[in-house]
Amino acid sequence: MDIRYANNPQDVKGYDTTRLRDEFVMEKLFHADELTLTYSHADRFITGGVLPVHHTVKLEADSKDMGAPYFLARRELGIINVGGTGSVTVDGETYAMANKDCLYVGLGAQEVLFQSEDAANPAKFYLNSTPAHKAYPTAKSPISEATPVHLGSIQSSNERTIYKYIHEKGIQSCQLVMGLTMLKPGNMWNTMPCHTHNRRMEVYFYFDMPEDAVVFHLMGEPTETRHLVIRNEQALISPSWSIHSGVGTNNYTFIWGMAGENQDFDDMDMVGMKDLR
Repeated sequence: MDIRYANNPQDVKGYDTTRLRDEFVMEKLFHADELTLTYSHADRFITGGVLPVHHTVKLEADSKDMGAPYFLARRELGIINVGGTGSVTVDGETYAMANKDCLYVGLGAQEVLFQSEDAANPAKFYLNSTPAHKAYPTAKSPISEATPVHLGSIQSSNERTIYKYIHEKGIQSCQLVMGLTMLKPGNMWNTMPCHTHNRRMEVYFYFDMPEDAVVFHLMGEPTETRHLVIRNEQALISPSWSIHSGVGTNNYTFIWGMAGENQDFDDMDMVGMKDLR
């Protein structure tokens, strides 16, 4: 398990590109028949990827870093499949997972197994996990049942649809909020005008991008912005004090996961365009 520590915004002002990437970017989440995890000390958020090709992969706790007998002993988990058809088995019950289906697994589930239907087109399970204090039931939501919100316009190059899976009015959880945003063709900007939410941190995962495409993800304090060049199927940690916005060389999709003081999606501190630097 890769460990990332919390960062002071005053320190981040002095980071060069390599240090920014080392602290915030998860370069490769998917390795064949392996579980890949990154533990952030920002709200104890775990980000992961599972690519079961020829074998079933089990979700396992790192006893040294987590101090738990099994992964969900004190945690909850959100899973979104960004690959081919697969399945997730939770304590003996199997859930079929098509592309962009979401599964929430609550506190106390002891065995979570990941499997692909076809090794030639394997599932890719993207994971977000946060500490939990109450057990909520395992629940599945295909994208057709997620809560859609249409925002932006072609004139501002940010026409997009937000799909909410795990949130106050959707799948119930202790603190995890999770969903995805799809930009329509011809649109490149997300979350601009930008905002912060000092009460919650966030993790972004960009995907459905051509091999030679990039997203310039903007982070940092509003008056001390920084950028990170992100490629397909890379993720990054966005601290609570940071803006989180981006512009791509073409349209893309990204998954957002949040943890912190509340689950109010609209709890944002907007940043005026004139105040960005």
